Amino acid sequence: MKITISISLNIEETRIGNADSFPVNRWNFKKDPDWEAAIIAYQKIEKIKYETGYRKTEILKVTYSEDNDITELVKKVRPIIKDDLPL
Repeated sequence: MKITISISLNIEETRIGNADSFPVNRWNFKKDPDWEAAIIAYQKIEKIKYETGYRKTEILKVTYSEDNDITELVKKVRPIIKDDLPL
């Protein structure tokens, strides 16, 4: 299953937009579609940050399927850091 995610960012006073189709886990999407879309959008934004040298980035708007605004939810997503140190 695929959904279309549209992302608008402000990277150091330069606005960029990106829209693309992304595969989603059907089971997770049925369980909580907004959260699943937010995770995918977050991953895409992190990739854009990497490609632009981690410059100051502001998330302006994120939507999926054209009319579902998940901007605030994407801003709340944080990576899970696996702590496997032997301490």
